[in-house]
Amino acid sequence: MNILNLFKVSFTAIASNKMRSFLSMLGIIIGVAAVIIMMAIGQGSKESIRKELSTMGTNLLTIRPGADMRGGVRQDPSSMQTLKIADYQSIEANKKYVTNVSPEVTSSGQVIYGNNNTNSTIYGESPEYLEIKKWVIEKGDCFTEEDIKKAAKVAVVGQTIVKELFGEGVDPIGKNIRFKSIPLRIVGVLKGKGYNNWGMDQDNVIIAPYTTVMKRIAAQTYFSSIVCSAITEELSDAAIEELTQILRENHKLKGDAVDDFTIRSQAEMMETMSTTMDTVTLILVVAAAFSLLVAGIGIMNIMLVSVTERTKEIGLRMAVGATGAVISLQFLIESVLISVTGGLIGIFVGVSASEFLAPAVGMPSSVPAWSIYVSFLVCVFIGVLFGYIPAQKAARLDPIEAIRHE
Repeated sequence: MNILNLFKVSFTAIASNKMRSFLSMLGIIIGVAAVIIMMAIGQGSKESIRKELSTMGTNLLTIRPGADMRGGVRQDPSSMQTLKIADYQSIEANKKYVTNVSPEVTSSGQVIYGNNNTNSTIYGESPEYLEIKKWVIEKGDCFTEEDIKKAAKVAVVGQTIVKELFGEGVDPIGKNIRFKSIPLRIVGVLKGKGYNNWGMDQDNVIIAPYTTVMKRIAAQTYFSSIVCSAITEELSDAAIEELTQILRENHKLKGDAVDDFTIRSQAEMMETMSTTMDTVTLILVVAAAFSLLVAGIGIMNIMLVSVTERTKEIGLRMAVGATGAVISLQFLIESVLISVTGGLIGIFVGVSASEFLAPAVGMPSSVPAWSIYVSFLVCVFIGVLFGYIPAQKAARLDPIEAIRHE
């Protein structure tokens, strides 16, 4: 009997038990669809996070006070006071691989205008901060270096601040708001960025001269951090080395003394987030893959039942010349057909859900092509693996005993 005839016999056997065959496929369909959806959501989330971080500049560098670890204990940057105005001035005077620099001081609290109020965070920065973080002024202008020298009570605000305090269609330029009882005149409004992947409203922000926040609001003489941008992403490592040398000299750190500051690049953060998302995706895929294992066991169970039901048929075929290898191959083909058919349906369901359903519920999704190929190969493997034992059982039947079987 040739392969074509074996396929015809296998199709006939599967078609004669439609419901049983479909239920056997159902586990494969659910398993493959779940794996593809998990991969798609994981890949989509990773791409979304990388895209969002890229909007802040892939050449972004952040200097925070305090070492990563000290005495085996991670230090709290907010309690450290190692970044001072002298550090900012030294970086500005000696930078070669860095373009823009902005010291940063932050404070959270209530912002008020008339009878309206909302909670927000104020960032004390230099004008270069907008270029570093890719902010765009939609209305008005940014504060100036002169405002920094005078610690002027001026600010640039995000769209959420405008909406919460002034309402729709109101021009806030020139109006005064109060942050912790300190009046601030609005000189500019930022173009909206919306929510990020962590659910944070990026437009709920106030940016003011760092001297204003340091002297009038936070009452401190040190920075929370210093943000910079390297000339290019490729020169980020050189910029980190340059900044490290400047700060070590400024802080009089000799020899192998531990840095009292930490420098992180945006590329490093992107890599960390990608690794984290890969781990989460792997866990989800492994969990979904267990359904494929259960589905494979279900196929093996159905094929064993099929061998028992068709014992007499097998005996008759052996009696007219079919060899054990042919009988074994027939049942193996049936198992693979059930598995692969279920897999193809599962791939269709998984891709459709990833492309249409996931975006509809607000989840980022991107189906990697390799996940489809892998899913197909896994289905073939499951068909062969879990069809082998029933196929061998059928091939080893004694023809005489099989014909006499009732």
